[in-house]
Amino acid sequence: MMQNIDWYYIVEHIHSRKPDSDKNTYGRVLAVCGCRDYIGAPYFAAQAAVRTGSGIVTLAVPECIYPILAGKLNEPVFLPLPCDAEGKITADSLPSLKRRAAILAGPGLGISEGVSQAVQTMIREAECPVIVDADGINVLAGHINVLEEAVYPVVLTPHIHEFSRICDIERTGDAAQDAAAFAQKHHCVLLLKGHRTVVAGPDGTVLQNVHGNPGMAKGGSGDVLSGIILSLLGQKLEPLAAAACGAYIHSRAGDLCANAIGEFGMTPTDMLSYIPRVLKPLNSREW
Repeated sequence: MMQNIDWYYIVEHIHSRKPDSDKNTYGRVLAVCGCRDYIGAPYFAAQAAVRTGSGIVTLAVPECIYPILAGKLNEPVFLPLPCDAEGKITADSLPSLKRRAAILAGPGLGISEGVSQAVQTMIREAECPVIVDADGINVLAGHINVLEEAVYPVVLTPHIHEFSRICDIERTGDAAQDAAAFAQKHHCVLLLKGHRTVVAGPDGTVLQNVHGNPGMAKGGSGDVLSGIILSLLGQKLEPLAAAACGAYIHSRAGDLCANAIGEFGMTPTDMLSYIPRVLKPLNSREW
C-alpha cells in the first residue's frame, strides 16, 4: 500500500538540532555540478543544501565557471576542477571522495563521455550516500547496472523523460509500480518527479508526495530538490527517508512561495528562502 508523505513523516525522521553541536555534526557534503553552459544549477543545489542545514557544503565546479559562482555564493567552500575543451569535467577531474557525508552528482554537468565516466566513478568509489540528478542520470543510460556497485542505495531523482532514458524494466504505465520495480532491481531509491511524485525504495516501500504546484515547473526547481536531499543525506537520514523528506520539504517550500507571490512569477531562487520556513517548526517542535 502506498503511503502519503506528511508532516508526521518529517517529524519522525528529522530531529531538532542539539545545543552542543557544531558544523561537523550536520554533515560535510560535496556537490559536483555545472559546466560552461549551465551555471545556475550549481547555485541552486548548493544554496538548497545550505538552507536545509548542512554543516559544510563544498561545491566542486569546472574551473571555467568558478569565478562566476564565487561572486554569487558566500556559504559554500569551492573546489575548482580541471575541465575539457567544452567546459565539462572528466573522471580525472574529480576531487577526493573521502571524508564526505554525502555526494551529489549531476546538476548542470552536461553530457559527454567524460561526464559519464566521472558519475560512474563517484557511484563506485564513494564511501557515503550518493544522489544522482539531471545530467548525472542522463549519462547513466547504458550503464545503469553501476548502481548495484554502490556502498549505499543511490538516490536517483528523474522526471519521466529522464526515467525513460535509463529504464530497463517492462513498464506498466503505473508510476508507483514502475518505480518500485526499478528500485528493487537496481537496489536504489527512485524519486520519480511528477504531479504526484513517487519515492520507491529497494525493499519495495513506495511513498507518494501530494504537495506542490505548477509554479514549480521551471528550470532549476529540480536542482533545489537535489540540494535538499543532499543535505538530509549528510545529516544521516537513510536514503529512502532523505528522498521522501526532501520531496515534502521542496514541495511545501514551493506552496508557501506560490501563496506569497503567485505561481506565474515564482522562481527557484524565490523558493530557496522558503525552505527554512518549512523546517522552522522542528526548532522547538512547534507542531
